[in-house]
Amino acid sequence: MSRTTFTHQSASRDKHTYDIMGDLKVHVTVTENPFDLPLDALFSMAARINKKRAFLFVSKVLGKHLAVDPYVSLLSGSALAVLLQRELNGPAPATELIIEGLRDRSQAKRAYLQLQANRLVPPRPLAFIGFAETATALGHSMYDAFAEGCRYVHTTRELIPELTSSISFEEEHSHATAHRCYAEHPVQAGESIVLVDDEMTTGKTALNIIRELHQKYPQADYYVASLLDWRTAQDQARFDELARELDISIKTLSLIKGEMVAEGGPILEAPRAKQSESLVKAQVEQIDLHGLFDVVPVSSLDAAGERNLAPYIGCTGRFAIESSANAEVDSRITAAAERLRSMRTGNKTLCLGTGEFMYLPMRIAAEMGEGVAYHSTTRSPIHPHQEPPYAIWEAHAYPSPDDPTIRHFLYNVTSHQYDDLFVFLERQVKPERLAPFVELLGNLGIERVRLVFVS
Repeated sequence: MSRTTFTHQSASRDKHTYDIMGDLKVHVTVTENPFDLPLDALFSMAARINKKRAFLFVSKVLGKHLAVDPYVSLLSGSALAVLLQRELNGPAPATELIIEGLRDRSQAKRAYLQLQANRLVPPRPLAFIGFAETATALGHSMYDAFAEGCRYVHTTRELIPELTSSISFEEEHSHATAHRCYAEHPVQAGESIVLVDDEMTTGKTALNIIRELHQKYPQADYYVASLLDWRTAQDQARFDELARELDISIKTLSLIKGEMVAEGGPILEAPRAKQSESLVKAQVEQIDLHGLFDVVPVSSLDAAGERNLAPYIGCTGRFAIESSANAEVDSRITAAAERLRSMRTGNKTLCLGTGEFMYLPMRIAAEMGEGVAYHSTTRSPIHPHQEPPYAIWEAHAYPSPDDPTIRHFLYNVTSHQYDDLFVFLERQVKPERLAPFVELLGNLGIERVRLVFVS
């Protein structure tokens, strides 16, 4: 296997070539960088096990595949919110604090808390829609940067038989393509619609949902926000064409915008489950936060037709949440964090979200004290490779407790030498379904593992 090197292709600081693995390369030219952020502060690269797209920009701020300070993830959503507020011609803060927080991770908490203490006031009502699974927390944190006049809903891969999806569309390049939306009214009259994804490569997902939304809930203004925007000129032209066809406005904003060209073939071999070399066997215990957060009493249906009757959490965004509820949600997050913080047994703690359940665990993790890192399990299969600066050096695979036919993955855990681990699950599941995940968690070399059931 060839050496992995991420190098500048030319003297221009805006052009980069990423030699990912074997003959797989990605060439990047940055055309817009509104906060003047270094690319290596935002992402690294890895090979994606997907016939449709062979590579992955592995975010260093998203809190998905890589462990980050939770305040960094929250701040990235705030940064997109400031860009949107400027686009709306509303009063926005200076960007120096955001830039400092994203460049210097030790300043992320101060920057985020200061922005939260002075939330933005949108000049008109906004409806935010975050894309599952990766952007559920990003969309929520962007929405939460506004003080009033906003609603948030995220799409979901899950099938809830008691409810009818108000929006359904496809993400064509994804390993799990179907999106559903279970908010009864995801958009109301007079709201500008803000679609949030972690990355745009072609923009087809955004175009699909705009067409679906406009058919059912026609609005005049659409905004598409992402951390990274790699659309070609042809892709961008499709946005203009759809805007003309539907007689609407579509505007995009991102932390990085540029052009990207990939060459080389995909990695098609799925990562094998890695066994920890540590002799430490974890003590695994369960913690129940039942009653702390409001629930929605509906069930889910897996691929085999089996139902899970455990309720969902109501304030995640899966069923829509509005600005008026934010203060109450904040207080309950603080209560959960105080309880879990008192259970920490060391100075270096990992908090782990699961699948789409990212934002509440991220917010709780942020208030659990110093030395807390956060990321999440994922459906995304990534090929591991241990030669720096490749992003993913360790992969663990296991059947999802919610649906054993779906493989989930956990990346880059054992070498961090965490003292304890808090794993957040939105709902209760049958013990036999949870067992493979528990076995994996018990062999990561972390002495204490706590499964936190929030519903």
